[in-house]
Amino acid sequence: MQLEDYFNFLRPDDIRVKGTRIGIETILYDFIHRARTPEQILQSYPSLTLEQIYATITYYLHNKEAISAYLADWLEWSHQQWKAQELNPPPGIIRLRKLKAELESQQKANKSKILA
Repeated sequence: MQLEDYFNFLRPDDIRVKGTRIGIETILYDFIHRARTPEQILQSYPSLTLEQIYATITYYLHNKEAISAYLADWLEWSHQQWKAQELNPPPGIIRLRKLKAELESQQKANKSKILA
């Protein structure tokens, strides 16, 4: 079996573990940035096998330059999506923020009454 056989190459910016909807960036982010072991990653993603996790890490190590660029692009895209959502939050988030502000205001008022 070739190492590439573990993956579905959907687009240049979308590589998934074959038989799952999990992108290699998910595994590699945990491995590289969170310093999680393959066994710890497996606990978070039970639809994966330990073999698939090791294959992903091995693929990264064999293609470090290209996959590092892939991850950098993914991180930049993720950051842009987060910023866009912050600027234009969905209605549910707006409602939750409003409720949180009201609750905090109510708690401050109650605290002021107690201290008075």
